[in-house]
Amino acid sequence: MIQRVQTIFLFLIVVAMGVALSNPLWEKTGANLSGLAQLTALEYSQQQAIPQQAGVPPTTSPTTVITSVWYLGLLLALVGLSSLYAIFQYRNRLTQTALCAVNALMLTAIMGIILYRTLYAGKAYGNVDDQGNFLIGFYAIIAALVCNALANRFIRRDEKLVRGSERLR
Repeated sequence: MIQRVQTIFLFLIVVAMGVALSNPLWEKTGANLSGLAQLTALEYSQQQAIPQQAGVPPTTSPTTVITSVWYLGLLLALVGLSSLYAIFQYRNRLTQTALCAVNALMLTAIMGIILYRTLYAGKAYGNVDDQGNFLIGFYAIIAALVCNALANRFIRRDEKLVRGSERLR
């Protein structure tokens, strides 16, 4: 039935993926506080100050370098869609368990990509000792990991309960 507790957790995963897709995941200010590096679900952008040359009037706008990370957005969308599909597979708990396992793998890959982008690629930007700030999108992914583990636990508990009651018949 749809009103089981794992449905709530699966729905919370869908909501968390929507939050992660629509909000920035990480940001870091530059060394001179005028630049900003930011990671969203679809792009990694960083502002670079234009070096000033002697005799040339200063420019007011820094250049922005944008690197596409579409695969991160794709993985986030796939996790949300598979969780939404798992909600309606309430009659087949083994399928729900398998979808939760796939979600766990995709969420682990997402966390790996984010940590690589922020801790290694983002380290070169601005102050090397500053790691930057993780924002609400990143914490939504962590919440999705927790909700996925809880949903999987309650699905297994239901399956165990059903198998136990079939044994009594």
